[in-house]
Amino acid sequence: MSEENKKETAKKAVETPKNEEVVAATPVIKKTRAIKEVKAKKIPKKRIKKEVEALEADVAVEITPVVEETITVIKEVKIDEAPKKKVEKVEKFDWDKAAQNDMYSKKERSDLETEYSATLPDVVDKQVIDGIVVLVTEREVVIDINFKSDGVISFNEFKYNPELKAGDTVEVLVEKQEDKNGQLVLSHRRARVLRAWEKVNVALETGEVVNGQIMSRTKGGIECFLPGSQIDVKPIRDYDEYVGKKMEFKVVKVNESFRNVVVSHKALIEADLAVQTKEIMSKLEKGQVLEGTVKNITSYGVFVDLGGIDGLIHITDLSWGRITHPDEIVSLDETINVVILDYDEGKSRIQLGLKQLGAHPWENLDENLKIGDEVDGKVVVVADYGVFVELQAGIEALLHVSEMSWSTHLRSANDFYKKGDSVKAQILTLDKETRKMSLGVKQMTPDPWADIAATFPVGSKHSVKVRNFTNFGIFVELVEGVDGLVHISDLSWTKKIKHPAEFTQVDAMLDVVVLDIDKGNRKISLGHKQLDENPWDEYANQFKEGKDYEGIVKEVFDKGAVIALSEEVEAFAPKRHTEKEDGSSITVGENLSFRILEFSKENKKIL
Repeated sequence: MSEENKKETAKKAVETPKNEEVVAATPVIKKTRAIKEVKAKKIPKKRIKKEVEALEADVAVEITPVVEETITVIKEVKIDEAPKKKVEKVEKFDWDKAAQNDMYSKKERSDLETEYSATLPDVVDKQVIDGIVVLVTEREVVIDINFKSDGVISFNEFKYNPELKAGDTVEVLVEKQEDKNGQLVLSHRRARVLRAWEKVNVALETGEVVNGQIMSRTKGGIECFLPGSQIDVKPIRDYDEYVGKKMEFKVVKVNESFRNVVVSHKALIEADLAVQTKEIMSKLEKGQVLEGTVKNITSYGVFVDLGGIDGLIHITDLSWGRITHPDEIVSLDETINVVILDYDEGKSRIQLGLKQLGAHPWENLDENLKIGDEVDGKVVVVADYGVFVELQAGIEALLHVSEMSWSTHLRSANDFYKKGDSVKAQILTLDKETRKMSLGVKQMTPDPWADIAATFPVGSKHSVKVRNFTNFGIFVELVEGVDGLVHISDLSWTKKIKHPAEFTQVDAMLDVVVLDIDKGNRKISLGHKQLDENPWDEYANQFKEGKDYEGIVKEVFDKGAVIALSEEVEAFAPKRHTEKEDGSSITVGENLSFRILEFSKENKKIL
């Protein structure tokens, strides 16, 4: 072949579209274009692996002879600068232009796309599905959910599972099918939470038993609350011993709004004990003595395990004597004998007694003990009305506040005794049948009223202490156990006193004279003004009816006015007699002339 013919052949090989080699390559071009279009849609390689490999294999097979023959022709030609540029056009083949010669019609292409789309799963946002781990790195985990692309999740969401590896199945939540970069967005943590809530709700509805581990803090899943009262049927003394322990639970309450789940292990135990409890209750009888173990001690009593069912010993049934707290009698885990006092089969309640196993202390009371005997005891209870004195374990007597002192001025028992005080008293009443006894302390000392007339004779003068006031007078104490009354009218001969507080004060000393004694009712009448001579004998000579006297207006009220005729003598002016000649009324402080209309020595009254 001549040099010119060779160049012409090479030119046709690279430029002529109708060249036989190019025509032979047309199917290859179309297959290559199909691969490019599929890849442009970002379809995962894994999903179309076989299809792409087959297409590429066909392309490789069919294009090889064309390329080799073309290269052979080019090598035979001595290419100058111009042909080299034409060769570059072959290397930069325009696939888009080649795609214009599409071998598929629009309908065929639509059918192919429909057929391919059917092979993809129906994925929607916020859906929880299972995926396959494709790759695990220190920072990310690649997940295949059989979708157009794989999803990438931070490895932090899998820290609870350090053994994660390729091929493992994990649950994921589809956050977005495509973000702004066209990437599938998945979440493993949220998927676990949603799946867990589904399981919890199912467990709540069906009563299914769930397994869990008690933790100080959760590292994954739903954090549930296990109340201390729901750990076991018996009280828990140390909650720390349960941390890290795996147990079975029953879901008893779910509140998704507040992310709150309450579980109970006790409910599972109670279900097993229900049958056992019914069987035990059916065999109980009042008065029956059983052996049990102290399970819990409270301020009001002791719970005893009778072998599958609990009974309560109230604090009052622990000992015949008075105790402050049940732990004075029993201790935890102690084995004791108890007697059944009462039970309610319907409510599964059993009332137990411990003190009833022994004889009542009153049965051992000294038969020779009688009213009037002196006894010793200790104050165990203090109340306002009195104190309870324990003579021996289980035997108490009441010492009323009125029996603590001869004084009629009653005070609180707290003023006399406090808890723990020793008391020496006399028996006032004794009833062994009702098991009641009363005591008295004042009986241990002489009654001051026994010879009151000799001690405080009428007319005798005394300095006494003011105890308290009333509207009608002042109560004073002459000696311990003897109180007297000074009536308000016996405080002053001349002054009109509205309330005793105007005259004296509590705890002040007051001079009095004995006016009268009522021994039967234990009453003494006293007077203060009687310490002085009655000035009204002198006033009778000083103030005469019908005469005029100067007076100062001390007080004015609706019915009249009080007029001071001297420092000690006051008179009353009725309202009708308080008007002046000019028609005006008198006012406090005025010094005016008054006429005495009436003078009564007996009533100590001047009008």
